[in-house]
Amino acid sequence: MASLQASNFVLSSSSKQIYAAISVPKLPSIRLSVPKVPTRVLSDELNTRDGFINTIPDEKNVTRTSLVQESSSVSMATVQLYAILEAVADRVEMHSNIGDQRENWNTLLLNSINMITLTAATMAGVTATGGAGVSILGLKLASTLLFSAATGMLVMMNKIQPSQLVEEQRNATRFFKQLQSQIQTLLAVGSPSKDDVKDAMKKVLALDKAYPLPLLGVMLEKFPESLKPAVWWPTNQSPKTNKSKEAKHFNGKVDNNGWTEELETEMREIVEVIKRKDSEDYERLGNKALKLNKVLAKTGPLLTGIAALGSAFMGSSHGPWAAIVAAVAGSLASAVNTFEHGSQVGMVFEMYRNNAGFFKLVQESIESNLDENDVEKRENGELLEMKVALQLGRSLSQLRDLAKKSSYSRIEGSPIDEFASKLF
Repeated sequence: MASLQASNFVLSSSSKQIYAAISVPKLPSIRLSVPKVPTRVLSDELNTRDGFINTIPDEKNVTRTSLVQESSSVSMATVQLYAILEAVADRVEMHSNIGDQRENWNTLLLNSINMITLTAATMAGVTATGGAGVSILGLKLASTLLFSAATGMLVMMNKIQPSQLVEEQRNATRFFKQLQSQIQTLLAVGSPSKDDVKDAMKKVLALDKAYPLPLLGVMLEKFPESLKPAVWWPTNQSPKTNKSKEAKHFNGKVDNNGWTEELETEMREIVEVIKRKDSEDYERLGNKALKLNKVLAKTGPLLTGIAALGSAFMGSSHGPWAAIVAAVAGSLASAVNTFEHGSQVGMVFEMYRNNAGFFKLVQESIESNLDENDVEKRENGELLEMKVALQLGRSLSQLRDLAKKSSYSRIEGSPIDEFASKLF
C-alpha cells in the first residue's frame, strides 16, 4: 500500500501540492462515408419515375418570369401613383395657404383704400368750410396726395380682383382634394396600371393650368368679353368616337354593361335639360356679374381721380366748389369700392364661371358615353346614372322623372320649368 502511494502520488510538505497523472488509451479512428443526396426536385423525380422522361415543361418555371415582370410593372405604377399623391397633397396645402393670403389682401386693401379716401375727403370738407384767411396749403397737399395714392392702389386692386383670386384658390383646393381621394381609392381598391398613372398626371396638369398660382404672366383674365365656363379636366380625357348611328341591340335586361334603350333616352334628356336650363341660366347670370364688375372697376378709380383734381384746385380763387367736388367724389369712390370688393362681385363672377364649367363637365361625361357605339367600352350604365343623380342632387327616381318631364315638354313644344340641378 505504501509503494502504491509512492508511485502514484507525490506529496511535498513544503508546497503542499498534489500532482496526479492519468493515462487514457487511444481509440482506433473510424471513417464513415455518407452517400450524396440527389439534388433533383420532386417534380423532376416524378417526371423520371418508371423509366419515363416527361418532356412537358414545368408550368411554374415557364410563368415565373412573366409573373415577376407583371409584378414589377404593377409595383412601379403603384409607386408612381404614390408620388403623384404626394404632389397633389402638396398642391392642396399650397392653394389653401395662398387662398388665405389673398383673402387677407382683399380685406387689408379694402380697408386701407377706404380709410385713405375718407381721410382725404374729410380734409377736402374741412377746407370747404374754412373761413377767409385760413391756410389751406397743408390740407390741399395732403388730400391731393392721399387721393392720388388711393387712385393708384384702387387701379391695382381692380386689376387683380383679390376676391376672385380667393375663389379660384378655393376651387383649386377642392378639386385637388377630390383628385387626392380618387387616387387613394384607386390604390385601396385595386391594382393600378400605367394608364391610371397617365390619367392622374393629365388631371394634375389640367388643374395647374386652370388655376395657376402666379399672378404675373399666367393670371386668369379678370374681365373677358363674355363668360366662358371653367375647364379643369383634360380635354382629351375621353376622345370623341365615331358618331355614326349604328344599331345597338339590347336584350331588354341590364346585362349590356348596365345599358338599356330606356337609360340612353334618359341620359339624352338630362343633357338637354342641362343645356336649356342650367348652363344657359348660369352663363346669363355670369355675364351680368361681369358687366357690373367692369362698371364698378372703372367707376372707382375715376371718382378718386376726380377727387384728386378737385383737391389740387382748392383755394380762394376757385371758391369752395373744388373742395366740394373733391369731398363728394371721394365719398362716392369709397362707397363704390366698398360695394365692389366688400360684396365680392369678382368672386360671384368666378362662382358662376365655375358652376358653368361643372355643368359642362357633366354634359361631356354623358355625351362621351353615348357617342361610344360599343356599350362594352362605355362606363357602366347603372354607375353613370347614379353618379349623375348625385352630382345633380337628385335620387334615381327624381332623375328619371326629370327625363320624362323633359320628353313631354319637347313633344308639347313648351319649355320645361325645372332645373336639372338641385344643389345650386
